[in-house]
Amino acid sequence: MVARIVIDTSVLISALIGKKGPAGEVLRQCLLGEDETRALLDSYYGVCHWVPVYYLLRPGLRDENDNFWIELAMAGSSNLIITNSTKDLARAELRFYGLKIVTPEKLLRGKYLWLL
Repeated sequence: MVARIVIDTSVLISALIGKKGPAGEVLRQCLLGEDETRALLDSYYGVCHWVPVYYLLRPGLRDENDNFWIELAMAGSSNLIITNSTKDLARAELRFYGLKIVTPEKLLRGKYLWLL
């Protein structure tokens, strides 16, 4: 079974700007090594799945826009959100058992690779 993860836009942008950092490595592992930006995005979208979100969980984050990341993870049956904003997402009032919120660095250190 293929893992379902949510990758924050900040990770995608970081990967495009600094291709040699942890965000770039996470994206490379998802895509299997495409280099050109257009080919990268085409490949990235090729492995993505459209997940409609029909409900509002309202996890209670300070930034209302951050709630959508958790809603997307729950609607898509994901157990992992990869983001550069772990502190913001970790402050949710509503908790979800099994949902891990990690930085690209933590993912690559191996502690959460088993989730992929």
